[in-house]
Amino acid sequence: MHAFDVLGDPVRRRILEILLAGEATSGAVCQVIQAEFGISQPAVSQHLKVLRDNGFATVRAEGTRRLYAVNSAPLREIDVWLERFRRYWTPHLDALATEVARGKRERRLRDHGDAPHPPEAPDPQEQEGDKR
Repeated sequence: MHAFDVLGDPVRRRILEILLAGEATSGAVCQVIQAEFGISQPAVSQHLKVLRDNGFATVRAEGTRRLYAVNSAPLREIDVWLERFRRYWTPHLDALATEVARGKRERRLRDHGDAPHPPEAPDPQEQEGDKR
């Protein structure tokens, strides 16, 4: 199965997100997935098997429990493949980040009264006093 086929399923992506926090038992993963997606325990087990069989997850036995964890190697391979395409979105994301920062700065200045004030025009009477 191709990596994007594996990751194309929202349940499998969510399982990987759960495993980002560290090892988790199949029971703990099932509990979260069943609550969020309303699927059966055998269906969750099948998703775990797909992740394991395709190298995205590892499993180790600890007594009667099975502990799953993320295997980052296939994710790095995807990252390498995606590198060729980053030039299409990176400049746009950089520009968006600049605009977001500019908007935050303007709101902060406006809300805190720190907005730059234009220089005040000199008082004409003071100027006349200086001429004397």
